[in-house]
Amino acid sequence: MDPYGNDYSAALSPVDKRKAEAKKAEIEKRGTMSEEAAEEEATAETLVQAAQEQGAGSPPPENLPPGKPADGEGEGYLTHLTDLRKSLVKGISVFLLVFITVFSTINLWFPYVTKGHDLVILGPLEVVKFYMTMSAAIALGLSLPLLCHFIWQFVKPGLNDNEAKFIGLYSPAMLLLFLGGVAFGYFIIHPLSYEFLLGFGAANFDIMVSAQEYMRFLLMTTMPVGLMFELPIVALFLGSIGLLTADTMKKVRKWSYVSLAVVSALITPPDFISQLLVLIPMAILYESSIWLVRRAERRQQSTAIAE
Repeated sequence: MDPYGNDYSAALSPVDKRKAEAKKAEIEKRGTMSEEAAEEEATAETLVQAAQEQGAGSPPPENLPPGKPADGEGEGYLTHLTDLRKSLVKGISVFLLVFITVFSTINLWFPYVTKGHDLVILGPLEVVKFYMTMSAAIALGLSLPLLCHFIWQFVKPGLNDNEAKFIGLYSPAMLLLFLGGVAFGYFIIHPLSYEFLLGFGAANFDIMVSAQEYMRFLLMTTMPVGLMFELPIVALFLGSIGLLTADTMKKVRKWSYVSLAVVSALITPPDFISQLLVLIPMAILYESSIWLVRRAERRQQSTAIAE
């Protein structure tokens, strides 16, 4: 330091001055980042504490950081899994109970299944397969209302008001349509197609029908027809969510009939009589679906105008 009080050691060269400024900026940046990290950690702790105070029934905070879920989420998943397990246990228990009852009363329902036809057994295990398969099919049909009720109890809490109202209103109709389709296949399609095919082959062959083949033929002419009879409910559901309109169904009517003809050919025996017997009611159900969707659209429009 000189006599005049000048401190020459405090003077820096331009290079040293730039280094000093860069170091100072880096130190300030580190300090700012540390403060931000501390603020984020404090905010996360505050949100977690608030979620704990709200309890499991309250919705979790929107700004909760990932990796720290609210306490109620885990309990909600466990509750859903518990409800699902209860529904499955009840459904399986009812099905097994009905299955055992049906299997133990073979002699009562066997004439209604075979309808007096002469069937042959090609092996000792085929008897067991026939009894087990037919008992399972009959048990499924008899326990279907209770199974649908258990499914309804499980899915109802997760549906909104419109969905719950739609399913609750049309569930009985779905069951009745399915049973009506199975009855139509059992009383009309199955006997007519069976007699037609046997008569068609009797001219050149000695006919012997095995129990296994008869069972497959019976299931093929009943169960798919029951599912096809659900067409009006499917159309109403698609119309209620805005994916289908009556005008659209009218525009694609020709292609829809072609599709129905293809489906009827796939789910029925390979004869024209069976396919025609399925196609005619399917066409009637398609036209009924157009009318139902149109009626639902008018009701929605009237409700919107009234509001």
